[in-house]
Amino acid sequence: MKKILMLIGIILISFFAFVGCGNEKVKDENINSLEKVKEEGKLLIGLNDTYPPMEFRDENHNLVGFDVDLGNEIAKKLGVEAEFINNDWKGIILSFKAKKYDMILSTMTITDERKKEIDFSQPYIVGGQKLIVKKDNASINDVEDLKDKVIGVQLGTTGDMAAQKIDGLKEIKKYDGITEAFNDLSIGRLDAVIADGQVGGYYLTQRDGDLILLDAKLSEENVGAGFRKEDTDLKDQVQKALDELKADGTLSKLSEKWFGYDFYK
Repeated sequence: MKKILMLIGIILISFFAFVGCGNEKVKDENINSLEKVKEEGKLLIGLNDTYPPMEFRDENHNLVGFDVDLGNEIAKKLGVEAEFINNDWKGIILSFKAKKYDMILSTMTITDERKKEIDFSQPYIVGGQKLIVKKDNASINDVEDLKDKVIGVQLGTTGDMAAQKIDGLKEIKKYDGITEAFNDLSIGRLDAVIADGQVGGYYLTQRDGDLILLDAKLSEENVGAGFRKEDTDLKDQVQKALDELKADGTLSKLSEKWFGYDFYK
């Protein structure tokens, strides 16, 4: 009888332990991203580090850029530290939905197609796609001049999307990083590159004047931080942080640092 009672006791203990673990698992699965960020003391930010001056590696391979500084400032407002996770651009939303990071802060243009998959903050940058050509190329001054030309873009970006809408192109070459496209433009493998205006402008300041940014704008785009649709609390807190950073002049200082002018005036 004692053995039977002992066996029953072991079974009951195991059962309640299993139920307890199950409840803990459900609890962990139901915890929202804001709670997780606060508990862990860090905000995981997904980005692609091939897009200067927004996010890139400097000569010492340190991660730098406008979005990097902005991510650190947002994390401070939340009372945590920022941790940046690099991801290929073409898979950045897929990895995000698999919860590899808490938010995306990587110069992501807000589009109707992307809004089907994730939510966005209000725009923190209003930019647009522009043309970059070699300084000595007088044959390209506007979009209409791109017929039979070879164009470079970063794969999966809105620059890529803008190129798809241009009729008569000879070829669209797609690159994993925009800097590769600029390098090919410089050595004559491309006739032009399509990229965000602020990115093209910054990149040209780092060169010896062989490339120029044309005035023609192919699109006007709103850039926002990305969130999973269920993470409304985190989205609200980050938006609050962005609003405060604009009001206290932090965004203006970052703009002057990385773009050479105050984008927020």
